[in-house]
Amino acid sequence: MSEVKEYKYIGQRSIRPDGFEKVTGRANYGSDLNLPGMIWGKILRSPHAHAKILSIDYAKAEALSGVLSIATHDDFPDLPVEAVVAGEGTANLRDLAQNLLADEKVLYHGHAILAVAAISEAIAEKAVNLVEVEYEILKPVLDIREATADDAPILHDDMFTKGLEEVPTVASNVAARTEFRKGDVEVGFADADIIIEREFYTPTVHQGYIEPHATTVSYDESGQSMVWCSTQGHFDVRASTAKLLGLSLNKLKVVASEIGGGFGGKTIVYLEPVAHILSKKSGRPVKMIMSREEVFKGSGPGSATRIWVKIGAKNDGTITAMQSNMSFEAGAFKGSPAMLGGMTIFTPYDVEHMYAECYDVVVNKPKVAAYRAPGAPQAEYAAEMVVSELAAKLDIDPIEFRLQNAAKEGTQTIYGPKMKAVGLVECLEAAKNSPHYQSALKANQGRGIAAGFWFNIGGMSSVTINMNPDGTGTIVEGSPDIGGSRASMQMMAAEATGIAMDKFKPIIADTENVAYNASTGGSRTTFATGMAVIEAGEDIVQQMKERAAAVWNVTAAQVDWIDGVAVNTAAENRLTAAEICAGVGRTGGQISGRANINARGAGPSFAVHVCDVEVDMETGKVDVIRYTAIQDAGKAIHPSYVEGQYQGGAVQGIGWALNEEYVYNEDGILQNPGFLDYRIPLASDLPMIETIIVEVPNAYHPYGVRGVGETGIIPPLAAVAYAVSDAIKAPVTDLPCSPPNVLKIIQSK
Repeated sequence: MSEVKEYKYIGQRSIRPDGFEKVTGRANYGSDLNLPGMIWGKILRSPHAHAKILSIDYAKAEALSGVLSIATHDDFPDLPVEAVVAGEGTANLRDLAQNLLADEKVLYHGHAILAVAAISEAIAEKAVNLVEVEYEILKPVLDIREATADDAPILHDDMFTKGLEEVPTVASNVAARTEFRKGDVEVGFADADIIIEREFYTPTVHQGYIEPHATTVSYDESGQSMVWCSTQGHFDVRASTAKLLGLSLNKLKVVASEIGGGFGGKTIVYLEPVAHILSKKSGRPVKMIMSREEVFKGSGPGSATRIWVKIGAKNDGTITAMQSNMSFEAGAFKGSPAMLGGMTIFTPYDVEHMYAECYDVVVNKPKVAAYRAPGAPQAEYAAEMVVSELAAKLDIDPIEFRLQNAAKEGTQTIYGPKMKAVGLVECLEAAKNSPHYQSALKANQGRGIAAGFWFNIGGMSSVTINMNPDGTGTIVEGSPDIGGSRASMQMMAAEATGIAMDKFKPIIADTENVAYNASTGGSRTTFATGMAVIEAGEDIVQQMKERAAAVWNVTAAQVDWIDGVAVNTAAENRLTAAEICAGVGRTGGQISGRANINARGAGPSFAVHVCDVEVDMETGKVDVIRYTAIQDAGKAIHPSYVEGQYQGGAVQGIGWALNEEYVYNEDGILQNPGFLDYRIPLASDLPMIETIIVEVPNAYHPYGVRGVGETGIIPPLAAVAYAVSDAIKAPVTDLPCSPPNVLKIIQSK
């Protein structure tokens, strides 16, 4: 893969095939489906963070004119303790049902309790307000330290910590302990000339997608159901809904609408099974849409964390040992990305001795969901802050320090496999040579450098390419398009077949019209579904060659395929794809290329970010004045969308570093459930994010692709926070770097 390959279609900056509908407002999103006889569903949510439900009286709501059905937890069948796919991990089936509609306890402010369906939104809202719930209020636990204290209220009496040397006999808020080990850190620290250890805090944050959760569900008397929803994975919506309601998969058709952002947050069901219950009970289609407040209260944010890091190095800059103890909030039900944090925290470095200990802790907050490289931004934030501090203490340039210790081909990772060809060194070199890094800073300005790692995944993808009699084709795939993947599929189909891009129309099929596809997550889509497109395209080419060979009375091996044309050089025969599809020379008949794959070999991705900030020393306000994101894409199929992923990840990470956090009062009531008080970055807050695409091909993909969607959110937390630390000449440990927090550090120096 060291040779640079030339491509005809790959690498172009084409117009996305779904662009026109989105620009004109004609694209159909989660709330845009309207069906005859449709009614509206609304959810009653808990006003308390932790309480026993003593009774629920919905008689008044049921009697209200216009109310057609009510759903409670009792409408779920008796569910086994079974794992189901939930985003980039799994969830316990019973936990999932209790998160959808609370059973005996409410476990966070906004926890869903009951749902009502009525002939109008107003009536449904009125009915919800008529429901009377009697609670026994319990003390909430809102932080890892509270949750792990000896006298902490226990959220689940049947939860015992897994992963301990001795099986516990007392219930705990710590769901699980995991460890990763490489070498012996005690030996490594004994070899160190300098050791730095610090503890870091990151807050609960939301993915901030603009479109709220929405679904429309229609059940009919034959037992067939249609689910329309905004999701990153409609096949997993089907699987979860079927298991929760005791249905067979062939009774559910799930259609993925256009999606207005997800970032991992739309990989879990919140409304769909509830809407199905309401539709079945009422005999009418039911639409449910979360308000923005409900999105913040009732859907899954990213984990808050407390992470201790200890790193040792020699005076010559060799890192000798890296150790961490990290606790991740899971929210009300177990399943934080703590283990992923342990796998990623030190992976940018080739160090002999490493140890990471990870804890999954439940608290009275919403059950967390994936957020773009789940677990890695928080974990690598803590590590990168200490790496930068070590470089400063050793008086070594922070990029040179990282280059000296960078992971490369052959590096043994802490989580198991050895690295294949990766691009971290190339990213560091690009950062060092960038105009940004070579520019000077002024007073009250600071610079931060940070690296980030994400392993990426492959998984199951299915594609059918159906050719039309005029030589055009339809790419039928099942991966919801979040960042322009339809354009990438179009380009890869063109590259594989030699047929022009505009001859292919990519569509996202429902669950009845294409075989199973895993969710769009884990940076898998362009890699894995792209592989399936290539395989389906190659299937078409082979069929075309066989058709042409039959006409010319030769073998398929004697037919060349050049730019969408079958060629028999010896006889100077030519047949275009359009001619073959049209049946010229009796070559007609349907042509479909198919691929059902379980893709392996997703290439790991590294990024390096450079951030400059300016701090107002009187107010603590931080402005990002320059930012450069460098990342290894393997091969950028569509450079514009790759750059967009780099920029989007950087912006979300900057927001995480500077402003974003869930704010709770002492009773566990969320104080800022909206974009006015939960402040994501605006264009006016940011400079143009500069990007550099590094391409170190992934040998496991025909075109060298590595996923790019997640790695870009990992470095910003440390790049920004260390830049602030550099500007104010004091350590930063807790995020966000909001004006009050930064001013407090300045004043305490």
